[in-house]
Amino acid sequence: MRVTKDTMVALGYGKYFRADHIVGLAPIEEGRGPGKRTLVYVQAVGEPVVASRSESAILRDMVEMPQEVTRAREQQHLLADILDAVKSLDPTLRSIIKSQSHWDLARLEERIVDLLEESEG
Repeated sequence: MRVTKDTMVALGYGKYFRADHIVGLAPIEEGRGPGKRTLVYVQAVGEPVVASRSESAILRDMVEMPQEVTRAREQQHLLADILDAVKSLDPTLRSIIKSQSHWDLARLEERIVDLLEESEG
């Protein structure tokens, strides 16, 4: 992968940096959500900049990468986010969802875990 020179990369909410000045990207693990998705480390900036876009979307704008690779990574991150959300559901709510919509959240969790494990290995 090569970083494109002189390309401005949008981080969201009006924040832009040159692609060749971005030196690191890290997903925000705790407190992640709208407006807080990625920590962006920028050359000559002391603290990381909080971006509202995912690290894969920022990386895609920074480099020449096949779209199917970045798309697959975005899908993996989305599945991981869905898995976290489903795992945090209250047992009573899970029961209501299962009885009202016939949607087995435990089975959904299993399928997501299987897909994520396949994509890693």
